[in-house]
Amino acid sequence: MKVSELPYRRVTLEEIRRVMENVIARIRDAQSVEEILKAREDYLAMDQEIHTNFALANMRYTLNTVDEFYVAENDYYDEIGPAAENYGVAYASALLDSPFRAELEKALSPVLFRSMEVQRKAMSQEIIEDMVEENKLVREYSDLMSGMAFTFRGETMPRAMLMKYAKDEDRETRRECYEVLGRGLEAHKAELDGIYDRLVHVRDRMAKKMGYKNFVELGYYRMGRLCYDEERVRVFRENVRRDIAPVVSRLRTENARRLGIEDYKLYDDGVIIPGGDPKPSGKEEIFAAAKEMYHAMGEETGAFIDLMLENEAFDVDSRKNKWGGGYCTYFPKFKQPFILANFNGTAGDVDVVTHEAGHALNAFLTADNRFALELGCGGMETAETHSMSMEFFAWPYMEKFFGEDAEKYKYMHALESFSFIPYGTIVDAFQHIVYENPDMTPEERDAAWLELEKQFRPHISVEGMPYLEKGTRWQYQMHIYEMPFYYIDYCLAQTAALHFLLASREDYADAFARYLRLSKQGGEKVWTDLLAEAGFPSPFEPGALRDLALRVEDILRELHV
Repeated sequence: MKVSELPYRRVTLEEIRRVMENVIARIRDAQSVEEILKAREDYLAMDQEIHTNFALANMRYTLNTVDEFYVAENDYYDEIGPAAENYGVAYASALLDSPFRAELEKALSPVLFRSMEVQRKAMSQEIIEDMVEENKLVREYSDLMSGMAFTFRGETMPRAMLMKYAKDEDRETRRECYEVLGRGLEAHKAELDGIYDRLVHVRDRMAKKMGYKNFVELGYYRMGRLCYDEERVRVFRENVRRDIAPVVSRLRTENARRLGIEDYKLYDDGVIIPGGDPKPSGKEEIFAAAKEMYHAMGEETGAFIDLMLENEAFDVDSRKNKWGGGYCTYFPKFKQPFILANFNGTAGDVDVVTHEAGHALNAFLTADNRFALELGCGGMETAETHSMSMEFFAWPYMEKFFGEDAEKYKYMHALESFSFIPYGTIVDAFQHIVYENPDMTPEERDAAWLELEKQFRPHISVEGMPYLEKGTRWQYQMHIYEMPFYYIDYCLAQTAALHFLLASREDYADAFARYLRLSKQGGEKVWTDLLAEAGFPSPFEPGALRDLALRVEDILRELHV
């Protein structure tokens, strides 16, 4: 069935309450493990309805953020979502506190129970009103960003389309693009600062109501992390600062000089290849190439791409009032992934059929897993390992997308992927600073961002750039507003993806088999265990990234074009 034809219905709080109260009572009154497992089946049926219809409503809202029906549906879910989540926590608590817990862990999974323990630490009845307020603020930010229009050389366009000029080979065009971006954001400065300030304070208030010092600890629980904590992430950030950031700065500075650039500006960071970065063919050619690629990879990947194309599970055209980012979502009732993106004619368009399709492939491969609903793909670091690794496994097929520029693309992609790690680490460190100091002024937050840029990306200057020179780059990084503490997961996953790249250059078939095995396990194993099984080291040990950085630098010098 085509995605546009998937039936949607509103799942009401009354329905959720009726089912969940019945399930929870049966678990608490159960006289055997079998009775509890039977009640769990009704919970899973309700959970499937919730996840499917919430996802359908959100997807259709992002396709058109002024669609009155789906705006109303999302407003409704913003209102009831926290209460529905609280029922999920009550269900988890009933299992965790059951006298049959030891037997249940054997019948189900110890990882599932660890996940429920974290879930319980992330939610409380007393913060439901605050969560509703948080949802409304996130929606306010999303609407603001998707509705912004920028006028560039007489043409008005959304930010996604404007940013294609950030990769233009002409430096003056790039500079002008960022000037337009800065002035456009500055026109909304009061709203951007105000929304974020309110988000920080409502999140801080929730944490303190639950007995936490600040939002950092609560934020980690909300991310569902099972195998690392704030201290391990701090060690990872230090590994990046010490061993990856200097290598990235050296490589980017050398590359800029090859482009004739001595004063490296933020608007230079999007271009790597002399003469302009490689550009793919049009939309139809990209999807035709993707179909060939996934069929060449194997039967499972071929069946996956056929499902996606036959069910029209992509929306990639940029247009007014469409949400400005990109994502993959999943409708579990129909076992159907869906991908949204905003094509703009750059190499980033190909990422949609590699990165986002990596997420979608995982959903396809794990659709029938025992704990697909409860554990999903695992933590977000695991999810991003699926997607970022697929980007590199697509390398042997890049001629299908870029023709004779395939090698240029590989160099650009590897350097951008490697360069991303310091940037993503800035995003994470920034959020730790903000939530540890919730009363910072907007100017203090901007200053903190600039200081982190000096530590992790010292080669980049924002001097002379309207608004952005003040340290406001973070305001259009949507995750900072919408999903706090998510961004470090991309960085962690990028290290795993680079390990897969190194392995694939030694033995592609073996590396791809390890990748598929990792993906198929979904959330039934934690990320660090999956890494160990794949033969990769944990990035949380001091000095763990030093060898990786040097080996990736060797690849880049080998690939240089």
